[in-house]
Amino acid sequence: MSATSPPTWNTKYGGRRVRHDPPTLREAMAAAQGLTDQLQEQIEIAASLMDLPIDDVRAEVMKTMAPIKKVSQQILAPSGRGDGTSRAVVVERRTRRTIAPRA
Repeated sequence: MSATSPPTWNTKYGGRRVRHDPPTLREAMAAAQGLTDQLQEQIEIAASLMDLPIDDVRAEVMKTMAPIKKVSQQILAPSGRGDGTSRAVVVERRTRRTIAPRA
């Protein structure tokens, strides 16, 4: 068996290969948040679950926690309607987030 092939278990039905998929960053952080409220400890737990260095996980977590751009708002208050009441209209313009492809 080579180092890259998955382990095989011999059962009465024949050999069974075991698949190992480490969790994604989102899954690992969700599990870590259930264990502690401290961000540094969450990063350490997520790194150990993903089998990655702590610095790599910290960098990815900080990227996801980057502040989102503010939404520009414009409030329009038209002059009253025929029945003497008025209402405000809020117009929000959101910019689309573009994600650069990874190299």
